[in-house]
Order: sequence, then C-alpha cells, then structure tokens
Amino acid sequence: MIEDLKGFLSVYAENWHDWGPQIYEAIWVTIQLTIASFSLAVVLGLLLAVGKLSNIGLVRGFCTAYIEIARGVPALAVLFLLYFGLVPLGIVFDAFTAGAIGLGMSAAGYIAEVFRAGIQAIHKGQREAALAVGMTPMMTFRHIILPQAIRIILPPMLNMVILLLKDTSICSLISTDELMLRAKDLAMMSFLPMHLFLLAGAIYFCLSWPLSLITRKIENLMQRGRRQTFGG
Repeated sequence: MIEDLKGFLSVYAENWHDWGPQIYEAIWVTIQLTIASFSLAVVLGLLLAVGKLSNIGLVRGFCTAYIEIARGVPALAVLFLLYFGLVPLGIVFDAFTAGAIGLGMSAAGYIAEVFRAGIQAIHKGQREAALAVGMTPMMTFRHIILPQAIRIILPPMLNMVILLLKDTSICSLISTDELMLRAKDLAMMSFLPMHLFLLAGAIYFCLSWPLSLITRKIENLMQRGRRQTFGG
C-alpha cells in the first residue's frame, strides 16, 4: 500500500518540471477570471437589487425578470451564447472575456438577491431619519443603508466568490485557458488523467478553503457582535 502510494506520488515529481509552469499559469488565469466575473457580478447585482426595490414599475419589472432568468438559465448556456451564438451577429469575444462576462451575468442574479435581502434588513426608520435631517435618497443609501448592509451580506458574498472560483472550470468548454482546461490538455498528452484531475481538484480546494475559513470567521464575529448588542 505504501509502495503503491509512493509510486503514485513519484509521477508528480517526475513530471513537475513540465507540468509546473503550465499549472501555475493556469492558476493565475483562474484567479483573474474569478476576480473579473465577481467584480462584474457585484456591480450588476447592486444595480439590479436597487432596481428591484425601485418605485418605478418598469425598472422593477425589468430587474425582477433579469434576476429570475439569470437564476434559472445555466451559466454554461450563457457562456455558449456569448462565445458561439453572437458570432453570426459580428460580435466576437475571446474566451477569457466571454467567460468573465458570462459568469458575471449569471452570478449577478444571485448577488442581487443577497444585496436586496441585506438592504431590506436595515430598519426603515434609519432611512426616514436620514431623509428628515435633509439627506437625499442617494446620500442616505450611500452613507447609511449600504455600509450597514455590507456587514450583513459579506459572508454570503464570500460564499459566492467560492462558487465562482469553482464555476470557472466550465469555462474550459469554451477554451478559456484556465486550470481545468490545462489539466485536461496535460492529461491527454501524458495519458495520466487520474494524476492531473486529482491535482486540479486539490488546487481548487487549496484556493477555496482559505475563503471558507474567512467566511466562517466573519460569521462568528457577526454572531458575537449581535449577542453583545442584544445582551445575549
């Protein structure tokens, strides 16, 4: 058993000089893809959340429809539409851009609901008090509502980062040069699929696990703060 394990691990030592540089580059692409898609999702999600809470019926209806569609349509379908479906219209995205936009547009539907829940969790009296002292609705949102909502939504937002990090793997299907595509290419060249896909899974875990720990720590701090606030 031990000898078999040593033989299995020795494959990594023998091939790392070829695999290493390509794996490191793919990890960096995966991180960039996660950051880009999450940034787009946050901006778009915030706009959608504000729109869904708007008093303007047309805006509220559009934002609600987008959120429901984004949550109901698979991210892969969006990626295929952006990368393949728009080509006949003369709109061509490279694989990385299509991946970042597609994942960001899909995740925006979920992040919008996170923002909406966080905003609605703030007592209406604070908004009314801010308006009463002369603050505009925009100032009230920026300086009173949003800072408090961020404390509430931070843990689920970090969970969305983890989900997006893992979802970058589907971008391999549109030839985005991220970790899963690189692992698949190396597996085809070396005929060692078990070693390469185990390695890819371990790397995804090593990237996401620290974020999980941070999320848990923040949740514990917030719960402790609530207990202290309410005398629990």
